[in-house]
Amino acid sequence: MTGIPVSVVVMTRNEAANIGPCLVALTGFAECLVVDSGSGDGTPDLARSLGARVVPFRWNGRYPKKKQWCLDSLPLAHDWVLFVDADERPTAALVDEIAVLMAGGPRHAAYWIDGRPILRGRALRFGCWNRKLALLDRRRVRFPDQPDLDVAAMWEVEGHYQPLVAGTTGRLRHPMDHGDAKPPSAWFDRHNRYSDWEAALRVDGRMERLIDGEPEDGGVLGRRALKRLFQRLPGRPLWAFLHAYVLRLGVLDGAAGLDHALGRAFYYWQVGLKMRAVVQAQASAARLSSDCSPSSSPYSSTNTMRSPPSAFSRSKVRLRTPGSSIR
Repeated sequence: MTGIPVSVVVMTRNEAANIGPCLVALTGFAECLVVDSGSGDGTPDLARSLGARVVPFRWNGRYPKKKQWCLDSLPLAHDWVLFVDADERPTAALVDEIAVLMAGGPRHAAYWIDGRPILRGRALRFGCWNRKLALLDRRRVRFPDQPDLDVAAMWEVEGHYQPLVAGTTGRLRHPMDHGDAKPPSAWFDRHNRYSDWEAALRVDGRMERLIDGEPEDGGVLGRRALKRLFQRLPGRPLWAFLHAYVLRLGVLDGAAGLDHALGRAFYYWQVGLKMRAVVQAQASAARLSSDCSPSSSPYSSTNTMRSPPSAFSRSKVRLRTPGSSIR
């Protein structure tokens, strides 16, 4: 059996709990590569035992980050690439839909795929799902070099932004299941890093520029317009909860729907808290700088421009300042 002519790329780092079900769901594709970042939990051996080709990856701290590196450097057998996270599993209906798409010839340069949350072992029917450009013609897409290398907590993988597309985009009807088999603490750790990244970009305007460059997803109101609106809303945690639990009927998913909506609200509360902490730290530093005369300051006139200790230092985030250029 030849398989669907798509190269699937699964990026991993210590994903032994997830890699098995993920790769089993990908057996219909012609090629599957696991790009592993030094896992110490046996992920590469598990992947090989399930027929995947394992490629080691070590980030050099610069661009391109991991997804674009895969598009540039992997010996891919096919021009169409499907990016799948280790905690994601394409549904059987999605696999069939991609097979039909490839047989007939894709009309677009990239395709949006919805991510259906799996919580407490069940797929949520309602609530707020994620959506990303995951099926790509590698000849016509590129992940942009965002000015975020100073946000150390986001490390080697491109953040929550989409690739630039030379052409139109489409949307597939069927979803990818998204459920992490790791304990809940892994979710908190991961979203703590995500919120570090988002807060750092929001606090100095970089998020606005990122949104302006994102492709549209064909929605009625437009992805960029909705993101700009949400960016400016006061009380984002409350709106995130109401959107998922009330407007998107998450209440009908019972306790799992409540947990998912509360998780979204908690994430945006984290972002807001970290943004306020940075603004407060910058204001305090400015007051201290204005109060200190050159004779009484222990720093030289050059050193008085030094940025204050970052409010993100606990999670190893460093905001870009005149003294901290992007690597």
